[in-house]
Amino acid sequence: MTANLPGQAGKTAVLEKGWWKAHQWLLLRRISQLSILLLFLSGPWFGYWIAKGNLTSSLTFEILPLTDPYILLQSFVAGHDIASTALYGAIIVTLFYLLVGGRVFCSWVCPVNMVTDAADWLRRKFNIKGGAHLSRKLRYWLLVMTLLLAAATASIAWELVNPVSMTHRAIIFGFGYGWLIVLSIFLFDLLLTRQGWCGRLCPVGAFYSLLGRFSIVRISARNREQCDDCMDCFMVCPEEQVIKPALKGADKGYGPVILDMNCTNCGRCIDVCTKNVFSFSNRFNNSTLLNAFIKEEVAP
Repeated sequence: MTANLPGQAGKTAVLEKGWWKAHQWLLLRRISQLSILLLFLSGPWFGYWIAKGNLTSSLTFEILPLTDPYILLQSFVAGHDIASTALYGAIIVTLFYLLVGGRVFCSWVCPVNMVTDAADWLRRKFNIKGGAHLSRKLRYWLLVMTLLLAAATASIAWELVNPVSMTHRAIIFGFGYGWLIVLSIFLFDLLLTRQGWCGRLCPVGAFYSLLGRFSIVRISARNREQCDDCMDCFMVCPEEQVIKPALKGADKGYGPVILDMNCTNCGRCIDVCTKNVFSFSNRFNNSTLLNAFIKEEVAP
C-alpha cells in the first residue's frame, strides 16, 4: 500500500472502522481535557467549588491537594519554603505520572494541546510544509534555563510567561494577555514548525517526559507484522520519532512496546490504524517471543 497524503491521514480508518473507532481516543482526550477545565470553572461560573486553584496547585473537594511537581521543583530551587500540603500534592501527582506516563499530562490534561492539535490538523489538511528546523532537545535546555532562572531570581519567574498556566487562566478568568499567548502558539505551530511548541520548546513537557521515563502504561505495536506502511500513524503522532523502533525495529531486537519517554500515550496511532497494529499495553509486555507465543496460543 502506498503512503497516504498528510491531509488524508485517518480517512481510510473512518471508512473501514467507522467514525467513532477512528476517533475514540482523540474524543476521550478532549472529554478529559474539557472535564478538568469544568472542574475549575464550576466555581467561578456556577458557584460549585469542586476544584479550587489551577493546574499549578489545587484543592479538590476540599480534601485532595494536587501540586505540579515542576512548580514545586522551581520553588525549591528558588529557596522558597515548601508547605506540607504542596509537598503531599506533588507526591500524589508524581506517583500518578510514574504509573501512566509523564507526557500523559500533555495529551490528556494540558489545554494548550487542543490548540497545537488544531494547528497540526490544519497543517495536514492544507499540506503546509517547511518552516524553521528546531531540535527536539531544545526543550530540555529550556527546562534547565527555567530552573537556573528560578535560582537566580529567587522566584518562579517562568510562571509569568508559561503558556500552560496562562491558557488555563485565560479560559477560566478571561485573562486577555493569555489569549495572545494562545494565538501566538497556534500561529507558530501552523506556519513555522509542526508541533513546534509541544514537541520542541515546552519545558513543561520536557519535565514530564523525564518524570515518566520508566512509567508502566505504554502503547504497543503488538501486531506490527500487519503494518501496510500507510504512514498514517507517523502523520498524526505528535512525536513521530517514537514509533519507528517499536514498529520497524524487530530486526534490530526492539520489542513492540513504545518505550520512548516522549510518547504522550495519546492513542491517535490506535485510532488511525486500519490493521489494528497498536494497542495500550505495559512496558513489561515487550518480548517479541512472548507476544508470538501468546498469538500462537490464542490462534483458532
